[in-house]
Amino acid sequence: MDDGEGGIVRAIEVTPANVHDGKMLGSVLPQEPGDVYADLAYVGDANRQHILAAGGRPFPPARGTWGGEAALRRLETWNRQVGRIRGRVEKIFGTWKRSYGLRRARYRGLARFGLQVRLTAIAYNLRRAATILKPVPA
Repeated sequence: MDDGEGGIVRAIEVTPANVHDGKMLGSVLPQEPGDVYADLAYVGDANRQHILAAGGRPFPPARGTWGGEAALRRLETWNRQVGRIRGRVEKIFGTWKRSYGLRRARYRGLARFGLQVRLTAIAYNLRRAATILKPVPA
C-alpha cells in the first residue's frame, strides 16, 4: 500500500506463492481501506463484498464488454482512470525489481523474504523522501 501522493510505501504484506492473490485479500486489506485499486486477481463478487464490508470502495480494472462502441468507450475511459492510480503503484514494484534486486528472492521462506521486501521498502522510502524533500533551486 502506498500513500497515493508521493509514492511512499505505507504498508507491506507478503503472501505465500502457492496461494492465488485473489484469495489473500482479507490478509492484505487494511482496517479502513478507503479507495482500493487492485489488479484483475482481486476482481470478483466475494472480494468486492469484502472491500465494501470493510468500508472501502473497489476500483478494479474492467475487461471484456458487451454493447458495442459506446460500451467499449466507457470501458476504456474507466480503465484509463483506474490505470493512472495503479500505474503509480506498479512503478514502485518495477523500481524495486530494476534497482533494488527484487527480481529474485534472496532467501527461502516467507519470513526471510518478507524481511528482504521490508528492507527494500525502507531503502526505497529513504531515497524517495530525499527526492521529495530536496530543495528546489530558485
